[in-house]
Amino acid sequence: MLVLAICCMSLLIVSLDNTILNVALPSMAKDFDATLSGMQWTIDAYTLVLAALLMLAGSTADRVGRRKVFQIGLIVFTAASVACSLAPNLEALVAFRMVQAVGGSMLNPVAMSIITNTFTDPRERARAIGVWGGVVGISMAAGPLVGGLLVDSVGWRSIFWVNLPVGLAALLLTVRYVPESRAPRARRPDPVGQLLVITLLGSLTYAIIEAPDAGWTSGRTIAFAALAVASLAGLLYYEPRRAEPLIDLRFFRSAPFSGATVIAICGFAALGGFLFLSTLYLQDVRGLDALHAGLWMLPMAAMTLVCAPLSGRLVGNRGPRLPLLVAGVMMTASGVLFAAFDAETSNVTLFVGYVLFGIGFGFVNAPITNTAVSGMPRTQAGVAAAVASTSRQIGQTLGVAVIGAVLASGVAGSSYADAFVGASRTCWWIIAGCGLAVLLLGALTSGRWARGTARRTAERLSEPEVRADADLTSSG
Repeated sequence: MLVLAICCMSLLIVSLDNTILNVALPSMAKDFDATLSGMQWTIDAYTLVLAALLMLAGSTADRVGRRKVFQIGLIVFTAASVACSLAPNLEALVAFRMVQAVGGSMLNPVAMSIITNTFTDPRERARAIGVWGGVVGISMAAGPLVGGLLVDSVGWRSIFWVNLPVGLAALLLTVRYVPESRAPRARRPDPVGQLLVITLLGSLTYAIIEAPDAGWTSGRTIAFAALAVASLAGLLYYEPRRAEPLIDLRFFRSAPFSGATVIAICGFAALGGFLFLSTLYLQDVRGLDALHAGLWMLPMAAMTLVCAPLSGRLVGNRGPRLPLLVAGVMMTASGVLFAAFDAETSNVTLFVGYVLFGIGFGFVNAPITNTAVSGMPRTQAGVAAAVASTSRQIGQTLGVAVIGAVLASGVAGSSYADAFVGASRTCWWIIAGCGLAVLLLGALTSGRWARGTARRTAERLSEPEVRADADLTSSG
């Protein structure tokens, strides 16, 4: 339980950093005279680098030692947080956020791998993952309030100071209490695959964010979109031909694993878009200060905090199906409420919309994580957990990029405050669509057929290990 608590501290600072930052966006934009795309980059520069490096961090931790990589991540993340608080301009802030993400990439997947190897009983592991998900709820509840209080009283730079005491405490406790562990046969580095992943995510995000200013059919937008497609094709061609690829595409023969990956992308895309839209609406359209905007987002955060541990217990006792169905229904209902009924224009419907989304997101996290690592060989726990974490960050990156691009196109040439509600309607339909995808995929990938594919996939993944053990025995 102490190891779980230490791992949760790393999740707390990474998650808290995101929720606090959203509340501070309008203040940053005023100080740096930033455009809408500039605000998108302060979020996506972090999530983009995080998504690109998570799988590398997971496999590296399996190879050189999970505690060692975890400690390095804490040092880099904490130091970069201090640098972010001193950033003289938007470009420097974005650069420091990228360094911060390098440290962050060594935290969550490695922590999840430590948890997976500590809690070997499936039911206990599901409950531990439920606690892990509850920390996301805590960060959501505390982030807007702490961020709003700090922004209004001290200034937006102070939001990065929160990471310093938590990061240092986690580092000292890790040295003392977290045991070292590594996979017996971890994967070798895959520099070509890593480069293709970075190129794919970077070019796709750039094309989406910059398209409203450059033009959706401009040469620059088309060139970066084409580069993204070429990188994806390169990954699909190159990775299956490697003995130890960065992304083992055989994982995706498991319907629950594939479903968890896509559900993570959809669920976190909805979260990224939800937080981005809500922050801009509450502060720039309603004219609330950061603290009162944070208070308005508290119902969503509180529901996530309450529902995440409940979801973990349900996954442990009854499997992932029910939590995924509840999550899909609630997230879809919230998106439809805003898209079809302009929920933000009434205090009552705004409150209900936030509550529904909080319930949905609270239920979605635990089944994603549990499904991603359950049934996989323990030697691949780091890679499997990293794929799940990468999917979350890809989702959040795309959510902010797509929602921001659609919003920027909708308010172009009009008064920002006057055009916001109308322009955001399409964004809310996108969020509703993400919720519907969670519902449908949750139903499809949690039944008997899906469990059969997971079992067969685990057997195939274990075959090389069994053969290797047999060879060692016979040669001995």
